[in-house]
Amino acid sequence: MIHFKPFLFAVFVVFTLSTASAQKQLSNELIWFSPEFSAESMDDIISMNDGLHYTVLEFSDLTGSTIVKYDFATGTKKATVASSASIFGNIEKSIESYSFNKDESKLLIQTSTEPIYRRSFTAEYFVYDLNSKNTTRIAGQDEKVRLADFSPDSKKVAFVRNNDIYYKDLVTNEEVRVTSDGKVNEIINGATDWVYEEEFGFDKGFYWSPSGSHIAYYRFDETKVPEFSMDLYGELYPEAYRFKYPKAGEKNSDVTIWIYNVSNKSTLQVNTGNDKEQYFPRIKWSSSDKELCIMRMNRHQNKLEFLLTDLNKVEPFEHSTNVIYKEVSDTYIDVNDALTFLSDGSGFIWNSEKNGFNHLYRFDMKGNEVLALTSGKWDVIDFYGYDEQTSTVYFSSSEDGAIEKHIYSIQQGKKKPIKKRLNSGSGYNDATFNKGFKFFILQTSDANTPFSFSLHESSGKLIRGIKVNVVLKQRLASYGLSKKEFFTFTNRDGIDLNCWMIKPKNFDPNKKYPVLVAIYGGPGHNTVLNQWEGRNYLWHQLLAKEGYIVVSVDPRGTQYQGRKFKHATYMNLGKLETNDFIDFAGHLGKQSFIDSTRIGIQGWSYGGYMTSLCMTKGADYFKTGIAVAPVTNWKYYDSIYTERFMRTPQENEGGYENNSPINFVKELKGKFLIVHGSADDNVHFQNTMDMITALVKANKQFDQFTYPNKNHGIYGGNTRLHLYTMMTNYLKANL
Repeated sequence: MIHFKPFLFAVFVVFTLSTASAQKQLSNELIWFSPEFSAESMDDIISMNDGLHYTVLEFSDLTGSTIVKYDFATGTKKATVASSASIFGNIEKSIESYSFNKDESKLLIQTSTEPIYRRSFTAEYFVYDLNSKNTTRIAGQDEKVRLADFSPDSKKVAFVRNNDIYYKDLVTNEEVRVTSDGKVNEIINGATDWVYEEEFGFDKGFYWSPSGSHIAYYRFDETKVPEFSMDLYGELYPEAYRFKYPKAGEKNSDVTIWIYNVSNKSTLQVNTGNDKEQYFPRIKWSSSDKELCIMRMNRHQNKLEFLLTDLNKVEPFEHSTNVIYKEVSDTYIDVNDALTFLSDGSGFIWNSEKNGFNHLYRFDMKGNEVLALTSGKWDVIDFYGYDEQTSTVYFSSSEDGAIEKHIYSIQQGKKKPIKKRLNSGSGYNDATFNKGFKFFILQTSDANTPFSFSLHESSGKLIRGIKVNVVLKQRLASYGLSKKEFFTFTNRDGIDLNCWMIKPKNFDPNKKYPVLVAIYGGPGHNTVLNQWEGRNYLWHQLLAKEGYIVVSVDPRGTQYQGRKFKHATYMNLGKLETNDFIDFAGHLGKQSFIDSTRIGIQGWSYGGYMTSLCMTKGADYFKTGIAVAPVTNWKYYDSIYTERFMRTPQENEGGYENNSPINFVKELKGKFLIVHGSADDNVHFQNTMDMITALVKANKQFDQFTYPNKNHGIYGGNTRLHLYTMMTNYLKANL
């Protein structure tokens, strides 16, 4: 998925200011290269089996990394579970991530992590026995592997090495090889290929059965997938990095699902049908060792089926799967991790937009709908889980509008469901529930207020505050920031669209101001949310202090307003969104305090694509545009994402060509800056190169900047500071 997350983490450098008055002047250095606006965050917590305690990873220069146990209700520290010193014998080697085995007697430790793509990485792994205090290395000395995972009986750890699955027997210290045909850029066992990782949102491709008797795994044959290469600079001769990347309409990996029997070391291929042009966006064991559920989708992604294996019927195995659920759409179907099998084997929970809005349903094991757990003209956003003991479902939704997110529970009673909102006030909220659903940690913020964290009972009752970011809130107040305000406007088709605006602090309604429209605009990502936006928000405040009005709008195709609104752009990505942005510019230009001749637009990724379209198709409305890492023709982007919304170029030539900014460069009038990382594995630098070719052919002047060896996020060291300084200066010079 093309998605740019705001740059929220802090770069910890020494940065001092000479006077108190200097602290009240915003700068890109303060925003992007200092801890001045760093927010307190709630570290990832792991709820313990008793539901009363949790652990968290903490860091100290004196003690290194430690895993600490806390009491949920009081927040008091109960014990230090383990430390880098106890595990590794020194504090130089850090615990970077960890997980418990089933009975919490062992820890699986991850360290020396090296990223691959958005989610994937290699790392060194160790098992630490909390009783014996012994440390066991997984794999060889200093060897990095992938995706290590305890077996349910805690006797084994499975992992992926060089595209093959192995497991280490912790009792015998024996290493067992599960697959043997893995090869880079050809065969992947137990992990995913690039496009599955990016677009289906996961990179782990193997799963232990509930008792650990079997391992189900993906096998990707990407031999025939076209290869993409990009040069990495820094040495005398650039290094060519090559990986398999299926562009829209091109060959995908041949994906098969296999099950390995641990006791007899045999392997069986699951019958998933003869169609090679299909996807398996999730596989998941039910509550039984004999039942593996496989989600199967056609290449158009408008038909979803759940296949269920029956390992009791091994002969012939190819007849041992049956379809237990089927859903068909005239556009596309989104997948996620909501699928939950009930422990008694009676059925499962799944979400669907089949009735116009995203809601949760309970089905029996034959796929018959038993109960609509949620309903209404609003979307479920997050599914937090189902408490089988109390028949209560926990979720978040857009019930109070697409810019808000609130937490709810619904308990199924004998007479009628009991629904309850679990947080108060307005804003954007998220929840992390403990095991057993006794407590949850609430994260809340609004557009002008940083995150705060508090502990609540599952009823919503506040137990205690945890972190409220008092220091950051006081610091922000000293800068005299403007308030982000929300409003709506009506487009040419009579549809109201959500917007926000930040005005200069000394705003004078009798003056005319230049405007920057900050956008994204793509499926599945909204920019108009009543949520703290971190450093992006502060950059917009910096522009407001420079005399600009900064605004944003969510066009058709964005989410949380039902299926019709979200799916409106199907087969024509870019068309309706461009119309909405042009209409928005027209609306802004009619305001007495806005200079209609000085409207700019800026976006990243999909937002860069929309910026490029608006600067060409909307040339009469936008004076200046900055497109960062833009798609410029959908034929260059990956198969799963693009075809979900556009089908293939062979099927939808008009949809591709009529909405490609490359084909409209002759209409460019304003100042246009294109920025891209040369090592962008997601939206390839090829997009910008082709755009440049078209602009030169049309004899159009433009500006362009390349960040060598930077990926889609364009970060590291001074990079973000350099980028945002350049964009600030470009706007000041041209808007």
